[in-house]
Parts: sequence; structure tokens; C-alpha cells
Amino acid sequence: MEPRLNVYASPLLGTFVKHINTAGKAVADSPLPAATQELVKIRASQINGCGGCLDMHTKEAARAGETATRLHLVAAWREATVFTDAERAALELAEQGTRLADAAGGVTDEAWANAAKHYDEEQLVALVALIALINTYNRLNVITQQPAGDYQAGQFG
Repeated sequence: MEPRLNVYASPLLGTFVKHINTAGKAVADSPLPAATQELVKIRASQINGCGGCLDMHTKEAARAGETATRLHLVAAWREATVFTDAERAALELAEQGTRLADAAGGVTDEAWANAAKHYDEEQLVALVALIALINTYNRLNVITQQPAGDYQAGQFG
């Protein structure tokens, strides 16, 4: 696949990405568990069909010690026994927050209440910000058809 745009050559896009990377750093440094962050990024990227983000986040998760079994089962998290109740709540919120157009009411009160049982307010803020952020990256990559497969863990710092 050939990308539609060279995202690294555009000064405007460079400035935009710099700002969303700064937002990403704030979320990464939040009290939301790092493993949960990667699982959420992977699940949203699966839903959105973003190969670039899947390539990056599965490799980063593996580098951080995530097991192959858990990585392989993210798409089937409801049936998998390898995720905690808190991770399941985060994955449900990520799915509903990613599929806003699929549900007339957006995120259900039930999904929100379940997440709130497992995460404090600061972690919920980070989770919501993360879902918004990964969806932004997914859309940028999918719209411009960024290729996947060549990412090296730690490539961007």
C-alpha cells in the first residue's frame, strides 16, 4: 500500500502531530495502568482498521511484557479469561467510545458505571482522553493510508 500523504513532510501535519503527541504524553504519564492503556489502543485500532496503530501498539505492549495470549485475544475480550474486570470495563468503554455512530445514545450509563467501579476520577479522565486520542491517530492513519508492518518497538522514543 502506498500512503496518500507523506505525513512527515507536511509542516502543518508535523505541528498537529506534535500537539497530539504532547496530549498522548500526558495520558501515558497518568495513573491509568500502562497495560490497560495499550489494550485500549489496540482494541480501538482493531475496530477502526488501523494497521499502523496495531503494528505499533502490539509491539510496544509485547516489549513492555504483555503476553502473546492476551494480545491475540483483545478482539475477543468478552470470551477471554485473561483480562481483569477493570480491563474489561476499559475495553467496553473503548468500544462504545469508538463506535459512537453505531449507537444512538453513545456510551451507555451501564458501561460508564462499570468503568467508574474500577477507576478513580483521574483514571477515568485519562481513559476518556486516551480513547479520543487513539481514535484521532486511527483516523489520521486510515484516511491517509499509512502502511503497517515496519514499526520497531521504541522507534518514537
